[in-house]
Amino acid sequence: MRLNLYKLSIFALFVCGVAMIGPAWAHAQDRASRPEETEWTWEVRPVHVDPKLPNVLLVGDSITRNYYPEVKKQLADVANVYLFAASTSLGDPRLPRELVEFSAMEGVPFKVVHFNNGMHGWTYSEEEFKAAFPAYLRTLHKIAPKASFIWANITPVKAEDTPGPTNARIEARNHIAQAVMVKSGIPVDDQHELMTHHTDQYEDHVHFNPTGAAIQGQQVAQFIRSALKK
Repeated sequence: MRLNLYKLSIFALFVCGVAMIGPAWAHAQDRASRPEETEWTWEVRPVHVDPKLPNVLLVGDSITRNYYPEVKKQLADVANVYLFAASTSLGDPRLPRELVEFSAMEGVPFKVVHFNNGMHGWTYSEEEFKAAFPAYLRTLHKIAPKASFIWANITPVKAEDTPGPTNARIEARNHIAQAVMVKSGIPVDDQHELMTHHTDQYEDHVHFNPTGAAIQGQQVAQFIRSALKK
């Protein structure tokens, strides 16, 4: 009888353990990365950091990477401009870790963070994009607790691709981000609206040529200058 009770107790503990581990395991599976064919990270810091100037961080993807030189030029003698650009998208659990690692490596306080995400990760649904936003914002606040934040929305594409970017999905993601920014009190640098007036400046289906990137960078710099004055 005691042996049977012992077996029943062990069985009950096993079932309980599976019930507890199951959801956690399933969540871990849901949170697995869905990498693209090519994954990349592009991190840039000033060659000479002026300790008297505030530090500014641009976060985004290859669109951000393309307008970074113009922002750096516009903010010369105004701020030290850093860049974290990556193909890692909202929804991918690698993104928060990569941002934290970048911040730890640089080891500087940021006064302004101008950030963007959404041109990658098309295997993640808009629902997943939306669900990942709170953690994304928490990570940015963690690495820059005293910074002012500016969201740059996603620019339109010249030609749509499947399963790549489409303008309908870009607008859906911008709508999601807009609601988050309104709720969080974060100003929006409307890069999407800006570049709808410069459709002659595409370099390929997604990116803009140097002239277009300079137009973007000038608007980014204006937003950052305003934030630095506050």
